[in-house]
Amino acid sequence: MRAALLVPLLASLALRVAAPWVSRRLPPPTAATLLAVTALLTALSLGFTLSVAGLLTVARIPIVAAAAQWSIGVVASGDPVPVGVGLLSGAVVIVLVYAAARSALHHCRDLVAAATTCRRLHGSASGLVVREDDVADAYALPGFTGRIVVSTGMLRALPAPERKVLLAHEEAHLRHHHHLYVAAANLAAAANPLLRPVSGAVAFSVERWADEAAASEVDDRRLAARALARAGLARLNSLTRARETGSALAAVDSSIGERTRALLAPPRPASRRVVAVILLLAMASVGASALVAHDTEHRFELAHIRTSTE
Repeated sequence: MRAALLVPLLASLALRVAAPWVSRRLPPPTAATLLAVTALLTALSLGFTLSVAGLLTVARIPIVAAAAQWSIGVVASGDPVPVGVGLLSGAVVIVLVYAAARSALHHCRDLVAAATTCRRLHGSASGLVVREDDVADAYALPGFTGRIVVSTGMLRALPAPERKVLLAHEEAHLRHHHHLYVAAANLAAAANPLLRPVSGAVAFSVERWADEAAASEVDDRRLAARALARAGLARLNSLTRARETGSALAAVDSSIGERTRALLAPPRPASRRVVAVILLLAMASVGASALVAHDTEHRFELAHIRTSTE
């Protein structure tokens, strides 16, 4: 029992270490999907096993056992969770559920705000909205229709072929609903802080996904790389003029540089071994949770029967 309770925790630690590498080893669509789904399953599994550990401890309290008509001896039989560990697990679950609920509410509010903004913006038939702003910027605004917002500063910074790359990049974000992948990873990280590096890896993967989609749209990886680098440089210059902090600039520059180098290299094929390892982590977490659920249900059934026959 205790061994099964530890599996989701160990899987979380393994995923924490592997996620940044996986996001760079697998094709972006595969990496984003695999990491987001595995993170959610692992977070749910860990939350469930922690809840069970807390429940098994609370069930051994005499007043609780008497009210529920459970046999304390049966509940505590086999491989019991130490009382201190169980109480700590219960407290941790409460904190993590609260954090996950806040994260979910935050993302829901963001989606509602984005959808409302999309309805208010009047763009072209393609959903493009040009905003008068000297700061070079471009982003996709998710919603029922979706909008691509580009500043005049960004349009001035790019020649026509590179503008096409930029728009294809943002269109890919909308077409593939990348905000949902990021939201899922962020929710998993809120429910399981060990998975925070996975959230960053998914965010990187969806950007790489959009980069590759744009390169495929224009059928020129070098053009896509130039457009990405020029757009990043234009934004950095704009932020510098706006007196943004140096640390923020460095973070953006690092991401742009890595993504540009990835576009200049041949596309990576999917590695079946890497996919299999990540899927194994997800299956181990879910399998351990199923085993814990079955064992716990059986234990409480026996505990209730024992009380009834005494």
